[in-house]
Amino acid sequence: MKSNGKTISKNTVIIKQLYAEHGQETFKNYLPLNPEMVKEIEKNVKKIFEALGGSSLIKSSGEVYIKPNAVGTNAYVYTRPEVIEAAIRYWFSVGAKNVYLIESCTQANCTRFVFETIGYNALCKKTGAVPVYLDEEDAVEYDFSGKKPVDSDPKGYALTKFKMPRTIHEKLIRGKDASLYVNIPKLKTHSMGVVTLGIKNQWGFPIHCDRSPDHNYNLHHKIVDVLSHIRPDVTLIEGVEGTIFGHYPPLVLADRCVRPFRVLVGGLNVVAVDTVGARIFGKRIKDVPHLKIALERNLGDGIQSEQDIVITGDYSKYDDIDILNELSEYGGQYPDNLVPDFPEDVTIIKGKEMACREGCVNNSLSVLQGIYLDQHGKGGWTMIMGKGFDHDAIDNITGPILVVGPCAVREVGSKLLERLGKKKVYFSQECNDLTALVESMCHLMKVSPFKLAPPINLIKAGYLLLQMKLNKSSARMTNPLANLIKLR
Repeated sequence: MKSNGKTISKNTVIIKQLYAEHGQETFKNYLPLNPEMVKEIEKNVKKIFEALGGSSLIKSSGEVYIKPNAVGTNAYVYTRPEVIEAAIRYWFSVGAKNVYLIESCTQANCTRFVFETIGYNALCKKTGAVPVYLDEEDAVEYDFSGKKPVDSDPKGYALTKFKMPRTIHEKLIRGKDASLYVNIPKLKTHSMGVVTLGIKNQWGFPIHCDRSPDHNYNLHHKIVDVLSHIRPDVTLIEGVEGTIFGHYPPLVLADRCVRPFRVLVGGLNVVAVDTVGARIFGKRIKDVPHLKIALERNLGDGIQSEQDIVITGDYSKYDDIDILNELSEYGGQYPDNLVPDFPEDVTIIKGKEMACREGCVNNSLSVLQGIYLDQHGKGGWTMIMGKGFDHDAIDNITGPILVVGPCAVREVGSKLLERLGKKKVYFSQECNDLTALVESMCHLMKVSPFKLAPPINLIKAGYLLLQMKLNKSSARMTNPLANLIKLR
């Protein structure tokens, strides 16, 4: 790739520091960025895209597809709208005919609702970009090919096929030579995937029901399976802030979990960009299983190790990246596991034989922590996950109990139902059925699902949900009456 007469290596990663003041005394208040920061973002987004090839990256259709991280509506979990706006305006300015903002949010939500509440819909109207709610499209089947099926390998896949939305299939896979795909993730650690950057951002492409099976020790392999089908042309990590202690920090813990890195990281090779992004957290390839697996499967486009990456911009050496000069305070790596702050009156039991951090454990604990800390949810119940339980302890449970994941359901589910009855036993049947978890905990903790999202007019919310239904969304949406009705 050439830019301004200079050849840009595909393994070059550009780091641009943002020097404008963040302007927040506390991160417990999520605020729009100040004008000085917005101007600096616009300037550096342009510099990065220009250095990577600029208008020469636009392909024959003139269409640009931007994938943000719009996983949900919680503060600091999604890509800053200010960065998305700068990217949209840049691509229009250099000749794009159409710019599309594409996403399928996390389970327990729908993309149309997320876009409305975090401001992406308004941003599209303002800039002329087109929002694409991937959960409202029909889908095309692909293979999860990284492992054998579970009937051939006990550690293999329970689900070997999955579906991706038609836009991804037609425009970014089959039509990849005609359309430009720009991936703009948020700089975050991840309590299950270690980091969630450009590669993990593509986990938004499988439809909801296909994300849950194998969301366990196999998660890292499946993230790479998606990468084997589709790779972005450009990746730009938005690090105005970054999250540590996982990817979904409760607002109460924001001052501990959100760090003002004020950085943008861009490149043409998503594996290279993610390797540098992980290094901001002090993590190397060996510390991030899906990066390691991607290289083992030769998906690094020439990268075999950190030494194969060329770093330019405001940093030049991989080992010198310590943006806030505080990695030593965290023992050399920022933590990616959850802050251990959970309700004392909720008993948490993990199986002794297995309890996967990548699924039943940290999915459940993350939901529990958010409802408990931010919404003051009630306790007085028990949650179990994994397999290999002390059955005397299980037999002593008398109050309500949430059984999480297929292993726990198989081992103790029927026995608990027989002894305690349906009113006291709740189930999340899959490794990562976030909808079941949210609905069950909203009922157990007496918290309305409406409180889990930013305030929105009820008429508007109803209209959005109606649109989602009319467009036959495949999203697993939380029942808004889950606090009143036991659904699981």
